[in-house]
Amino acid sequence: MRADDRRLWMWAEALDLLQGGERWQHRVLACENLQSVPCWEPSVDLYENSDELRLLVALPGVDSRQIEVVLDEAGLVVRGRRPIPQALRRATIHRLEIPYGPFERWIALPPGNYRLHEQFLEDGCLVLVLRHLRDDHAI
Repeated sequence: MRADDRRLWMWAEALDLLQGGERWQHRVLACENLQSVPCWEPSVDLYENSDELRLLVALPGVDSRQIEVVLDEAGLVVRGRRPIPQALRRATIHRLEIPYGPFERWIALPPGNYRLHEQFLEDGCLVLVLRHLRDDHAI
């Protein structure tokens, strides 16, 4: 292979990588513009002690007004959106690992009937405390 061919090959590879990055960036920004289609799922920890279930949903950067929690017989759904920061919209992106846009997470619960007792944000996590319905009657 001649030196000229190597430069052309490297240039073609670089262009392919740039075009792939642009396609990915457009998908991310397009996802931000969608109003109802979830683009990502937050991580969840679920643990139980004697009288309650506690869920920690990782939502750093999400405003509490952007979160909806629905509890029914099938389980629990947490949905909302993390908007792309305004500064990011005009920036050159070198790395984008934090998901933005609409999210939704369905969580299966252990057998039982629950009610949402408490909901708050703490250290970037949505904390949900669920109580067994039978405990409500004992109080």
